[in-house]
Order: sequence, then structure tokens, then C-alpha cells
Amino acid sequence: MSERHAVAPRVSVDSLDAFPERIDVRSPAEFALDHLPGAVNLPVLDDEERARIGTLYVGSTFEARRLGAALVARNIAAMLDGALAGKSREWQPLVYCWRGGQRSRALAHVLNEVGWRAMQLDGGYRAYRRHVVGQLETLPSRFRFVVLCGLTGSGKSRLLAALAAAGAQTLDLEGMARHRGSLLGEFPGVAQPSQKAFETAIAASLRALDPARVVFVESESKRIGKLQLPETLLGGMHRGRSLMLVTALPQRVALIKEEYCLRVDDPVTLMQRLEPLAPLVGKAVLKHWEVFAAEKNWDALVGELLSLHYDPLYTRSLQRHFSAGSDSGGEAIDVTDISAAAIATLAADVLAMSDARAPLLVDSP
Repeated sequence: MSERHAVAPRVSVDSLDAFPERIDVRSPAEFALDHLPGAVNLPVLDDEERARIGTLYVGSTFEARRLGAALVARNIAAMLDGALAGKSREWQPLVYCWRGGQRSRALAHVLNEVGWRAMQLDGGYRAYRRHVVGQLETLPSRFRFVVLCGLTGSGKSRLLAALAAAGAQTLDLEGMARHRGSLLGEFPGVAQPSQKAFETAIAASLRALDPARVVFVESESKRIGKLQLPETLLGGMHRGRSLMLVTALPQRVALIKEEYCLRVDDPVTLMQRLEPLAPLVGKAVLKHWEVFAAEKNWDALVGELLSLHYDPLYTRSLQRHFSAGSDSGGEAIDVTDISAAAIATLAADVLAMSDARAPLLVDSP
């Protein structure tokens, strides 16, 4: 084999943008936990093989290396005949593993011997993870955030999506977290990502934004489902300007019924989900809600959930962290229609204020 390609060239995390084609050779379980944006998983050892080699290392390093080499060789051969068979001669992938060691080196070496110009990520995923943590410490301070505030069901998510469609810069934290942030806020049939994957998505989204333009984001607590927001991002949001959407209770109830996973076809499961609220609202209220659920009186149930639990909770959080509706800044906007057309019109108005650098979006002198 050619000595010219004996060692694959290495690149640092600072040069990642030059290599959009990325191969993660770690096991599927490692990949699922977190990976570089845009990476595809071509494991040189699958989960079972990796565990097997790890166990063998305890008894015999030599046997572990021998078997590991055989498994890696077979898996790479399968890649060349399968996933990589159609790649052009000019293909330049970036290959990485946990820390830029043997797994990525093995594939990168073979790819270079074939004639492709494969690069190896210096330090592997571990170096990228340190890079993400470092970026989350500094990136949020570069942006001016406009925070969409409003009681649960007021249409914040709809407005954020409409703003994005209208060309505004947005940061969709709930979309990245795959959760709406409340007790009943899970996305149906969709699991939340890991904390690391959530942070990777946030960092990637921030890197794609222009600091010269404002960034619209929904108001959030410290946690969205099981995931925690980076403190630096929360701080930037709390320092941002805010818009308070004021939406009547009947419209909010209608929106909640449309968009939240309430399991209205399964009242028993719904009440089990609400059980953790007993210490906050009392067992008598919970029993009352159980009657509403059994009768499928969803308007009454959702209305009381909002007025007795979510509204007081959100109001306290709003007073602590955001300036919406207060003398210190922020502006209240009445939302009288939550239809898609009306929200699109509202988004256009908000974006026009932003483009015109209206007082709403300009720091006080």
C-alpha cells in the first residue's frame, strides 16, 4: 500500500465547516446519545461487538485486538460494498470516533488507500463535545433576544413558527427538545433527545444565526421536559426584550385541545398523568377533574387546568424573569384570533416592527 496515505490527515474542530460530509464510526448507542450535526453512523463495531471486545480486553489484550481487527475489517468491507459504493472519486469525508483513536483511524486509512481524501477529526467526538460546551458559554451573549411571553395556550409556538416562515431569525427550543415544556407537553410518540444532543442542537442553531439581527424565542423555564437549558442562554433570554401575548381563555382552551397530547381518548391515562399535581392543587380538585375526564368535558377540564395551575405558575415565573407588560420594557399584544392566517398576519406586523427598529426591539438609552 502507498506510504503517501499511511496516516490520514487530521483536522481540528475549528475547521469543521469545511467538511459537511461526516462519518461517525462509533457504535449505534454512542451515536444515538449525541453526534456531530449532519453525521451519518457507519459503525466499525456495533454495540454487541464493542461490548464483546471490551470484555475480552480484561483477559487478553492480544486476543481482543486480533478479534477487533477482524470485526472492523469485515464491517469496513461491508461499507465499501454498501453505503459507500456510490461515492465519487472527489469525495472528502471527515471521520471520527470517541477520541480520534483506532476506530476512526482504521476507516480513514482504508478510505485514503481507495483514493478518497478522508480526514480524521483530531480528538474525536470528545473534542467536539468540549467545543460545544465552550460555545454555549459565549455564543448567547452575542445575540439580542426578543422573547415571546404569554400564558399557556396563548399561541407563542404558533407565532414563533409564523415568524420563521416570514423570514425572522428564531430559536425553536421546544422543537429541539421535542417537548412543549409542561406536564402534558410531550410530542406524541417522540422521545426527547439526550441532554448532550439538545446542547449540540442549540449550539448549531446559534452558530447559524446572524448577531446583527434580533432572534425570536419563546419564554421557557429552566427545564423543557427532562432537559435543562444552558444557564448562559437563559440569562441572555432574561435580559432580552419581551412580547406578552394576551389571549382569551376560550381561545387558549381551543388551542390546547388542538396542539397538546391530552389523550382525550383515554381519560384514565390522562388522570394518571395529572396525579403529580395533587400536592399543588389538592386531591379534591383532582377528583373534580376526574369527573370532567370521565364525562369527556374537555373544555371544563382544560379551563381549570389553566386557571388553577398553569396560569399562576407561569405568572410567577414571568414576574421573576421577564419584563413583559411591566414598566421596564416589553409590550402586550392582544391575540383575538389564533387561526393560521391571523397568526401569520401578526407575525408580519411583529417582523415589520423589528425591521423598522421600533422601540419594542431597541434597548432603552
